[in-house]
Amino acid sequence: MFSASWSRLSRLSASTTRGGGGGGRRSLSLFSSSESSSWSKVVSDAEKIVGYPTSFMSLRCLLSDELSNVAMHVRKLAGTQHPLLNTARGFVSDNRNNLQMRGLIVLLLSKTAGPSSAAFDLPTQDVVSGIYPSQRNLAEITELIHTAFLVHRGIVNLKEWTVSDGPLKDMEFGNKMAVLSGDFLLANACTGLAQLNDTKVVELISSAIGDLVQGIYYENSFNAEDGLTDGVDVVSWEEQTFLSHGSLLAKSCQSAMQLAQHDKEAQRLAYLYGKHLSLGHKLNSDLQPFVKNGSGESALFSLSAAPVVFHRQIVGTEKWNQQLQQAKTWRNKLDYSKLLAAVKSEKGVSSAVDLCCYHSNRALEAIQAFPSSEARSALENIAFAVTKF
Repeated sequence: MFSASWSRLSRLSASTTRGGGGGGRRSLSLFSSSESSSWSKVVSDAEKIVGYPTSFMSLRCLLSDELSNVAMHVRKLAGTQHPLLNTARGFVSDNRNNLQMRGLIVLLLSKTAGPSSAAFDLPTQDVVSGIYPSQRNLAEITELIHTAFLVHRGIVNLKEWTVSDGPLKDMEFGNKMAVLSGDFLLANACTGLAQLNDTKVVELISSAIGDLVQGIYYENSFNAEDGLTDGVDVVSWEEQTFLSHGSLLAKSCQSAMQLAQHDKEAQRLAYLYGKHLSLGHKLNSDLQPFVKNGSGESALFSLSAAPVVFHRQIVGTEKWNQQLQQAKTWRNKLDYSKLLAAVKSEKGVSSAVDLCCYHSNRALEAIQAFPSSEARSALENIAFAVTKF
């Protein structure tokens, strides 16, 4: 199940990545929010609560002999524009993005819920900061899957290769490295998942990987500039965004409750928290180019970003097509400053902000059913933070 889904994801990634066309400008975000200091403080405080250095969550895998060899080969891509180089650099040195947010949330939820009354058969001697070892392993597995997903999405579409990207031979080599290193990370995640000895958790995480593949397929279907003239509506956007950005976190949160033998209601609430937090975060990320101060001349954004989807739905297909044509330069390239001004002239941005706040509030509602604690407060702060622009 894992290998079949992931091989499909590799093929889908290879057909789209490099940002060709107006709709292909997507961020390979490692779950960063805005670059605000308040977000960094929220994350820093949360890491102290779980008693675990989440910035080193997948260190055991990343420092393995196999990945050390991969890192040596990645150095051959220096001087090229291959996305794998920037992805690898982000794991080594990144002072703005929080690389392990999904795992951190899984740990915080585990600590918030604590052991269940039915968990009498679970060993307690290895519990650290109120978190079972299996839940810590799950947090690492979640990060490994997400990392493999990022690496695979860094495969370049060689049909769009230009000389400025680097030598074609190097770009082909980079694609091979992206496939192999992503597969290696996924293999480690699968091994760890099997060692959890919980068939329901295996089923949940397996389905999350399937959702990733399906989400990327839908995303690619609408990332071509021509396809966006017909476009998706807001409901479809949310469905697709959940598959490609939210399912893994939501089902990992649910799995954390399953590992501590919590009942179905606790699992449902944990799932809802992960789902709505993910959607709120994606909305926050999509909104950044539209809410930042300063001139929009250099602003780049995806034509499938939430404010654009709202705007297109508000003005209608005919007017949207006119705005696209008016924003094109004589070289048939999009002038993003013109398009940004057009989107900001209507209510697409404010509608996306309202939806972001809605998902933040739904995440907050889900977490209220758990006992009040320092860990729950951290989860609340994270939900609040996605509404800061």
